[in-house]
Amino acid sequence: MRYELTKDLETGNFIIDGEHKELFRAVNALMDACSNGQGRASMEPAIKFLIDYVDKHFSHEEDLQMKAKYPNFPGHKQFHEGYKRRLNEIVGNIPDEGPSMADLSNLNMHIGALVSHIRTEDKKLGAFLKQ
Repeated sequence: MRYELTKDLETGNFIIDGEHKELFRAVNALMDACSNGQGRASMEPAIKFLIDYVDKHFSHEEDLQMKAKYPNFPGHKQFHEGYKRRLNEIVGNIPDEGPSMADLSNLNMHIGALVSHIRTEDKKLGAFLKQ
């Protein structure tokens, strides 16, 4: 499954939406590498980018929320922390010889959780920021 920033995922905030597009590009590159049967060595740059970018993006979102005094900030931050922790666990469990189908499934489900978060919580944030 390929990910793209469709209308139902747009927040209306230029910064957040631009970063979501970039995240989806990184996720798609990682999933392509996995689907092509390439080993961990070829996946490492994509995984590193994904982990670093999630950290950077979540930090940007949290800064926007704090500056705007977003009332749902604590819950949003809690999701971000848990998401980063689980992403690191999933990536850390991928064996050196490459991902299994179960590894790919875990990663894909975790990405799905992020898409759901974007569709609900980030859209609420976008609406708040427009006020």
